[in-house]
Amino acid sequence: MASFIPPKVNNFVAWDYVVFAALFLISSGIGVFFAITERKKTTSNDFLVGGRQMTCGPVALSLTASFMSAVTVLGTPAEVYRHGASFILFFLAYMFVIICTSELFLPVFYRSGITSTYEYLELRFNKPVRMAATMIYIVQTILYTGVVVYAPALALNQVTGFNLWGSVFATGIVCTFYCTLGGLKAVVWTDAFQLIVMVIGFVTVLVQGTIKNGGLTNIWEDAQNGSRLTIFDFDVDPLRRHTFWTIAIGGTFTWLGIYGVNQSTMQRCISCKTEKHAKAALYLNLLGLWVILTCAVLSGLVMYSHFQTCDPWTAGFISAPDQLMPYFVMIIFSTTPGLPGLFVACAFSGTLSTVAASINALATVTFEDFVKHCLPNLSERTSTWVSKGLCIVFGVICTSMAVAASFMGPVVQASLSIHGMCGGPMLGLFTLGIIFPCTNWKGALGGLLTGITLAFWVGFGAFVYPAPAAKALPLYLSTAECTVNNTETVPTMFPTSSPIRPHLAETWYSLSYLYYSAVGCLGCIAAGLLISLVTGPNKGEDIKPLLIRPVCNLFCFWSHKCKHLCWCGVDHDDSKALHEGSEDDLHKGLGKKAEANDALANGFNKEMLGHLPGYNPSEKSYTNTSIETESYF
Repeated sequence: MASFIPPKVNNFVAWDYVVFAALFLISSGIGVFFAITERKKTTSNDFLVGGRQMTCGPVALSLTASFMSAVTVLGTPAEVYRHGASFILFFLAYMFVIICTSELFLPVFYRSGITSTYEYLELRFNKPVRMAATMIYIVQTILYTGVVVYAPALALNQVTGFNLWGSVFATGIVCTFYCTLGGLKAVVWTDAFQLIVMVIGFVTVLVQGTIKNGGLTNIWEDAQNGSRLTIFDFDVDPLRRHTFWTIAIGGTFTWLGIYGVNQSTMQRCISCKTEKHAKAALYLNLLGLWVILTCAVLSGLVMYSHFQTCDPWTAGFISAPDQLMPYFVMIIFSTTPGLPGLFVACAFSGTLSTVAASINALATVTFEDFVKHCLPNLSERTSTWVSKGLCIVFGVICTSMAVAASFMGPVVQASLSIHGMCGGPMLGLFTLGIIFPCTNWKGALGGLLTGITLAFWVGFGAFVYPAPAAKALPLYLSTAECTVNNTETVPTMFPTSSPIRPHLAETWYSLSYLYYSAVGCLGCIAAGLLISLVTGPNKGEDIKPLLIRPVCNLFCFWSHKCKHLCWCGVDHDDSKALHEGSEDDLHKGLGKKAEANDALANGFNKEMLGHLPGYNPSEKSYTNTSIETESYF
């Protein structure tokens, strides 16, 4: 059998190194800038949530950059190249996710005045539920961050010959540096800069790739002839990797777990000076998600047009599908010094933003949920230094996790699988607290454990017994026009017997990875409600209306009795006053509830009661401006 000869691919030249190095220098410089300008603000509140005075613009850019990481820059074009443009259906999933996040979860978190989203769980249930959720979040984020550190390092190794692990540790050091120096403000503004680099990198690849392959019309025809434009596949088989339903439904559950209840997202929203700014940041971020998704999908189609007759992965020119994009870039920019460096800077921009956001969020939840409970009397200055120390610790841990990421397979599937397995049960837990007033702490804890068990069962089962090729096989990839070397032969492999697969491997373990989150979420909700009903559901008068979102009011608007039944006795009319009334009504309603309810039953303590923010009539929105100076109780 003849072997294929790969085309010659040049390594970086001086201009590529200049462009790439500029990214690291500017990112580090932003951290130094905020370290200098914010040096007099020594509170942990300033360091972890930017003093709660951020505006919607930079927060929106930061949110987009943090979640459109190198996984998107490298993995999504490769997915489109191999499996077709159905990935564009995440357009719908993103829309549903942002609407649910801004209208369901954000108001509850913001008005509760919390810093860690897991504080809500102690307010609504109790401390053990909060601690269990915090530990799961820490594990999830460390695993995910390992993937997004490894992905661009792999790209850099492919296109420049740099040492793979040297690249990994360089990434971790830079992220930890500016995150530790400047806190959340440095992270947000660095994210904004890095998002601009990501968009410029994508646009440059699209323009050059389109020119090299005969224009948009020719690229579109090639994609259509190669079945890459078959987007709407309405097959309901849950074992199929990507269909309309797996992406629209499974993708919504997966990304809602990432956005709706994730500390990295909510920490930025909570840092906004008003709730209106926080909601505006989410909706502006939706536009950013759509732009990056469109760029990534178009890049995959351009790449297919270029490689349609000689697939470098099948031919063995590259060792993994995630190397397709950097390999393509080095070919089309072979005569243009500096532009390969721009693309690699684009990939690294996604990584830097994601890793920095993760480190900052991990430091926040650890400080708020563990350190403050163990050492409640820390001074503000000491608290700030402890927060910075936590950033360094998690920077080291997240960078080290990149070693494990090298064994997780394609980066898109690995990252979304991690989010699904951990994020789905977390989404179910918060949904139980916010939508179902009858849920008690036993149901919440039991539901969380059930959801985690189900999600990890199917996730690890799929890792050990991969789905049958028929359910996840890439579309046809040709090597017809690859250059052939007839002097070398590939040794003939003797057939081997297929390993014995259990029955579950053909059904349960073959479930699309996008459904992992739905399995964990729905399993958590079902078990939580059942356990709560068996052990005695919560009484409405024991629950603060501020902690419940009146979703049922949309369906029971005609009947006060139906509302009362759906709210399990919680005073929904008083809740409406809390959320929509004047400032005087808000103070009055909160005061009555504080006096009437048993604080210990709901996890409220004096410190937490003092966190509740107020309604600002001039802004017509809830605001953070008074959190540090006055208490409503």
